[in-house]
Amino acid sequence: MTENTQTPSSPDSELPTAYTPADVEGKLYERWVERGYFTADPASEKPPYTIVIPPPNVTGSLHLGHAFQHTLMDALTRRKRMQGYESLWLPGMDHAGIATQNKVEQQLAEEGKSRHDLGREAFVERVWQWKEEYGGKILGQMRRLGDGVDWSRERFTMDEGLSKAVQTIFKKLFDDGLIYRAERIINWCPRCLTAISDIEVEYQEDAGELVSIKYGEGEDTLVVATTRAETMLGDTAIAVHPDDERYKHLVGKLIKLPLTDRSIPVVADTHVDPEFGTGCVKVTPAHDPNDFAIGQRHNLPNMTIMDEHGVITVHGPFLGLDRYEARSAVVGALRQQGRIVAEKRPYLHSVGHCSRCSTTVEPRLSLQWWVKVETLAKAAGDAVRDGRVAIHPVEMEKRYFDWVDNLNDWCISRQLWWGHRIPVWYGPDGEVVCLGPDDEAPTGEGWTQDTDVLDTWFSSGLWPFSTLGWPEKTPDLAKFYSTDVLVTGHDIIFFWVARMMMFGLYAMDGEVPFKTIALTGLVRDERGKKMSKSFGNVVDPLDWMDKYGSDAVRFTLAKGANPGTDVPIGEDWVQASSKFANKIWNATRFALMNGATIEGELPPAEQLSATDRWILSRLNKTIAQVDAYYEDFQFSKLSEALYHFAWDEVFDWYVELSKTTFFAGGEQAKVSARVLGEVLDVMLRLLHPVVPFVTETLWTTLTGRESLVVADWPEDSGFRDDAAEAEIGSIQTLTKEVRRFRKEQGLDDKQKVPARLDLTGTVLAAHEAAIRQVLRLQPEGDSFSATATLPVAGATVALDLSGTIDVEAERKRLTKDLGAAEKEKAQAEAKLGNEAFLAKAPDNVVDKIKGRLAKAEADIARIQAQLETLPAA
Repeated sequence: MTENTQTPSSPDSELPTAYTPADVEGKLYERWVERGYFTADPASEKPPYTIVIPPPNVTGSLHLGHAFQHTLMDALTRRKRMQGYESLWLPGMDHAGIATQNKVEQQLAEEGKSRHDLGREAFVERVWQWKEEYGGKILGQMRRLGDGVDWSRERFTMDEGLSKAVQTIFKKLFDDGLIYRAERIINWCPRCLTAISDIEVEYQEDAGELVSIKYGEGEDTLVVATTRAETMLGDTAIAVHPDDERYKHLVGKLIKLPLTDRSIPVVADTHVDPEFGTGCVKVTPAHDPNDFAIGQRHNLPNMTIMDEHGVITVHGPFLGLDRYEARSAVVGALRQQGRIVAEKRPYLHSVGHCSRCSTTVEPRLSLQWWVKVETLAKAAGDAVRDGRVAIHPVEMEKRYFDWVDNLNDWCISRQLWWGHRIPVWYGPDGEVVCLGPDDEAPTGEGWTQDTDVLDTWFSSGLWPFSTLGWPEKTPDLAKFYSTDVLVTGHDIIFFWVARMMMFGLYAMDGEVPFKTIALTGLVRDERGKKMSKSFGNVVDPLDWMDKYGSDAVRFTLAKGANPGTDVPIGEDWVQASSKFANKIWNATRFALMNGATIEGELPPAEQLSATDRWILSRLNKTIAQVDAYYEDFQFSKLSEALYHFAWDEVFDWYVELSKTTFFAGGEQAKVSARVLGEVLDVMLRLLHPVVPFVTETLWTTLTGRESLVVADWPEDSGFRDDAAEAEIGSIQTLTKEVRRFRKEQGLDDKQKVPARLDLTGTVLAAHEAAIRQVLRLQPEGDSFSATATLPVAGATVALDLSGTIDVEAERKRLTKDLGAAEKEKAQAEAKLGNEAFLAKAPDNVVDKIKGRLAKAEADIARIQAQLETLPAA
């Protein structure tokens, strides 16, 4: 288990009395980077292991969600590097089209300017300046967290190489007929002045109004209900279900459209639900996706009534009104004409909002660029179905399939200036030319480039291969594609994961972009509530890092990481993780002061005490357990396993049980010092991927070697000793029982108590000195009087509590407990003796009652024994 191949770095042999993260973390991280530990070599003969970082927005800063996912990715790559893989964790940032443009436009607004005052070229230059000055703040924060990324390969979605990849794949998709331009209904943000995709729309319950409007007159009257009365100005039909007998006589007729001089037809369409409302719906093809589809089926005209700002552009009385002003004015005018037959306000209904600025989205007919996704989405679904890509946890597959199996064509054009400009040129005679990265733009009068840019997710969808040099056949691409694991939140399966799957399979000839998709939940506060500025519960992880250290934040996040489920986190938990780091520090200092070492071979089992054999058996079982949890992405379980092994078994039991050996000195102390060194060596290696800073400091001090980052990952030697585990288990049982008894008496664990131990004939006999040390039990002395006797683990512990407890009060307490146990026993026996109950009760209920009976009988025996040991009154 002990590695002997690294060069010593002559670390300080003394550790400070207290661990101060701020004194360690920054210097240690820079040392790792300077030594090139995180830089991957494509020429290496080691097997590759690749993770690409979900690129944070250039506008962003480190939040708990980032810290959470980065901790998991860092743990995976650090472990694989220790296992002998050429590990590449590739960092970078996303240009974040809308968010970044908004930032710079806000800056300009403070100067009393708009982007139009600068013009496109100057504005884009201004955005680049902003990016250089303010962008990438998160990269420095990632260093604070300890991200072991390969900084030499840092990428940006607008850098030259990635821009070439974007233009290459656009041209390829265009030539293959998978990119086209068409007029369709899109989600439009009147604030950002751009189209946004379905997945960038956030729905929430808004309090609006529902009005029912009478169209037509007399027998030709129809009533429709709407929450967007202003859109009636663009109605081009009323639709009813073809089988609805109420309206069959009206199908094909023209009905007068209120407030206008137009008449519109009544059409029959199966989209209409005859059971909902009046069974009639107004059809506004230019302002509703369902209405657009009806309009296509019935060749209805598309009448656009609003501009890009949401301002009405038709019909005199309402011309120039904002959509909300128009809504109120239209309802008022209809009311004056007696055409409002019902009103309901407030009316709660689901309304789409722009995820960037929260403005209510307006469905709008618009000429946009689209990706035809049918074949791409099928390939993305097949890759999971045939096992080439595994989704973890497997329950998340359904969400993935629900999305890719029902994917609509993807609107990829955005009406922005910051982003990858669409590489299509239009000629004076209607020519359309798509250019690849090496093509020359057409010259001559009348040629213009498309003014739109591509959706941010278009470029980030290329991330797993564009960051490795595609479309060039680079050594990095050959070595590190496809990537091994994608760690990301389940909330962006639709935004990002599906896009990468479609583009990766398409561009890389069917080779998947990643072999496993490990989906995480979202970080929430300690009450499980979503973190939000409006709730006042948002936490800056840097504040916690300043207060408790990065290791404490990382360990807390990893400890809460159950696959696919949300992660609650509170400051108390970070504080507890900080105490764990301090416990590791203090215990290692104690070990070093008592000669813990890794020098020389580990002695054979026959030279080891039962305590030594026990901890080595538990150590190897822990290695196997942690390995299994890593392979299953069970970060919470592996963190818990390491926590309990380190704190409970190594520090609370092994170190305590070994103190008498260390204090006695001699050969056995040297053997135990070697065992303790071995245990600490391996334990620190196991902990390192999750808590890298404190473990690095302690391990280099313990071993005198270079760095844990490039140390070997521990391997399970197969050593097991069930007999030693049972033997130490007996000590633990006895110790816990005595401690429980002492607690019941109100005695502190550290309070020394005279005791007589009868361990004859038990495995405990060889451990009397250790048991006395752990339990603070003094020799019995001449005046010893056994006031309490505890039979446990085949042994007897007699305690002299005279002067420390009230015997009569203790007798009353035990008598009360005995009565409760006897009552519990009687109730359980009564149920188990009832044949009618047993005939109906499920097996698990019967088993539970049998368990209660067994416990009650054990409690009675224990309490009676304690009563018998009390001195006479």
